[in-house]
Amino acid sequence: MKRVAFKMTLKPGCATKYEERHKVLWPELVTLLKNSGISEYSIFLDKETHTLFAYQKIDGEKGSQDLAAEKIIQKWWKHMADIMETNDDHSPVTKPLKEVFYLK
Repeated sequence: MKRVAFKMTLKPGCATKYEERHKVLWPELVTLLKNSGISEYSIFLDKETHTLFAYQKIDGEKGSQDLAAEKIIQKWWKHMADIMETNDDHSPVTKPLKEVFYLK
């Protein structure tokens, strides 16, 4: 199992909307993520900088950001584009983070 982390940026004033949308995460999106080998997916918010820190375990080489060809992922990205920094295809701008310490 591989651990990956990345950061994204939320637009100011959108924290509540972001949390509300994730409380009702679409079942077909959950199914895709789990069937793709993604587990223990957590997202944390730094309210001062609007930085989202995401962590997930993946069984294989592909994390959630590698599922761009999937229709439900494209639909989710479009749904979230109004409250996050995004690329032209509505995918969130992500910056991978290097693991520098792990205590097991």
